[in-house]
Amino acid sequence: MKSEKDNPKVQIPVKNIKIHQPTQVEQYKPRDQIYVRKVTGFFQQLRRKMNFFFLAMFALLPWLQFNGHQALLFDISEQRFTLWGLTLWPQDLTLLAWLFILSAFLLFFVTTFLGRVWCGYLCPQTVWTFIFIWFEEKIEGSANQRKKLDSQPLTVNKFWRKAFKHFCWLMFSLLTSLTFVGYFVPVKEVFIDFFTFNTSFAVASTVWFFALCTYGNAGWMREIMCLHMCPYARFQSAMFDKDTFTVSYDYNRGENRGPRSRKQDPKVLGLGDCIDCNLCVQVCPTGIDIRNGLQYECINCGACVDACDGVMERMKYDKGLIRYTTEHELEGKKVHLVRSKLIGYAVVLLVMVSLLSMEVINRKPVSLDIIRDRTELAKENFNGEIENVYTLKILNKSQIDNKYRLSVRGIENTKWHGEQEVLVKAASVYTLPMSISVDPYELDGYMTDITFVVELVSDEDQVSLEHETRFFNKR
Repeated sequence: MKSEKDNPKVQIPVKNIKIHQPTQVEQYKPRDQIYVRKVTGFFQQLRRKMNFFFLAMFALLPWLQFNGHQALLFDISEQRFTLWGLTLWPQDLTLLAWLFILSAFLLFFVTTFLGRVWCGYLCPQTVWTFIFIWFEEKIEGSANQRKKLDSQPLTVNKFWRKAFKHFCWLMFSLLTSLTFVGYFVPVKEVFIDFFTFNTSFAVASTVWFFALCTYGNAGWMREIMCLHMCPYARFQSAMFDKDTFTVSYDYNRGENRGPRSRKQDPKVLGLGDCIDCNLCVQVCPTGIDIRNGLQYECINCGACVDACDGVMERMKYDKGLIRYTTEHELEGKKVHLVRSKLIGYAVVLLVMVSLLSMEVINRKPVSLDIIRDRTELAKENFNGEIENVYTLKILNKSQIDNKYRLSVRGIENTKWHGEQEVLVKAASVYTLPMSISVDPYELDGYMTDITFVVELVSDEDQVSLEHETRFFNKR
């Protein structure tokens, strides 16, 4: 009798296993909504006061007037930026470049010292998110009430609360957008024309675009902007070191975690100071657990610090289980407030402030552009003189009307054909067509360097500007 081993037709039994393929919904599961719990404390009071101050500045600055003009106006269509008594033109873009570079290094300096406090206290995304959460709290209730409301079927109560909340969001977003556009278009025109339906299509579309962006970012996306879209969250770690102050959990003091009554001694139970109440997670606007260590999602708003301090106070423990501290301090090492990286940023800031100040001090309040007649470099007029035609563009960068005197030097006995004293309106350009003629015997060659001079006609200020060009002779 043949065995099964000798029979080549015998097969090993195979069991078919159905492999579960994740559905599209499972592969791309949407995020869980974060219901931020309200918390009070020192840092939240500080954040709210700072938010109110800078929000008030944002709303009021476009309405301020200086010498009869809007004090702060970035008029892109006219290529003119007005900053109180200072008007910047395309020729002054180096000033804006210095200002942006200075702001960037100031952000680096603050981040190296205090971590991501810009995100937690001043970033518009954070400020507007907390404002939208405030609307939620006033209309839908606390975090637990909002969570319960969302789990309920649609009722009249749920419908009117949701509708009113979104209406408030949209109206605040529209007000924000109108104010923002008022920095680039005269703010009075923006508000009056928009609500009287007289605004242009470009302005109206811009207002609605930024309103919808504000509504979407602060109402729906919220922490997504901070976690996945903002580049600052990604490169901030390059500025951190072990002496940077960040919101941190004191692991050595808090572990082991566990609930207990206020009368029980945690040391007897083998527990640390953390009672594992999860309040630090419930108040976090990005939904992280700070007890898991330093995370790029943390925006250093201090909400978990205030929540934990409140719990520690009720438990009669020392505050500061979660606090602004450094990695060196948590390790029991000395904290170095003054260090090479911080000094480097400070030196760069000082140099940039000096260069920017010099640029502003040496800036001339008048500019001159010279355009030659391209059709004919030089011609002989009826007096037998050689004549060159120019177009002078005199730019008054100041906020007041000024009279300027024009002259030329470099050639003896020249004749000026055109106005030599012109009145230029504030923050405007005056175009002056003119020509210069000279006896050919005064010219040494085919081309002679000359200098146009613009002088302010004033008994108080002495302003003079020179611009070199060339005078051509006929061949």
